[in-house]
Amino acid sequence: MEKIRVICPHCLKPNNVVKKDEYKKAVCGHCKGNLLDNAPINADDSNFEYILSNTDLPVFVDFWAQWCGPCKMFAPTFNEVSRSLPLKAQFVKVNTEQAQMTAAKNRIRSIPTIVAFHKNVEIHRVSGMMPTPQFMQWATQIIQQCN
Repeated sequence: MEKIRVICPHCLKPNNVVKKDEYKKAVCGHCKGNLLDNAPINADDSNFEYILSNTDLPVFVDFWAQWCGPCKMFAPTFNEVSRSLPLKAQFVKVNTEQAQMTAAKNRIRSIPTIVAFHKNVEIHRVSGMMPTPQFMQWATQIIQQCN
């Protein structure tokens, strides 16, 4: 049985989960939180690299700032798509005002910028917000490429 490593969105601990096409239940071995509750993880300079390097799934990162109108408009889309793809991808939000080193290291020049990583390597990025169907299609294509 093939297993995948995922980060728990509740306690940020890595979990090994049997890889399936669909899941009815998946529980964190550490905090017992629901791994299917694929809420975006808030990352900062201290845990960003840890998150990227401890999951086998593609990771979609929303680089944003509190003062950014388009960032606020895109946030519900990011949340909706993340909840639609449990154990298919991890979703991370990085506030560029609070995680300036992470934003600089990832060459964030405009926000929102959504960056897709797989196995700790950037594979694609989009600057600017996307409507929900477009973001879902983009994310799904990347997930398929990573499988």
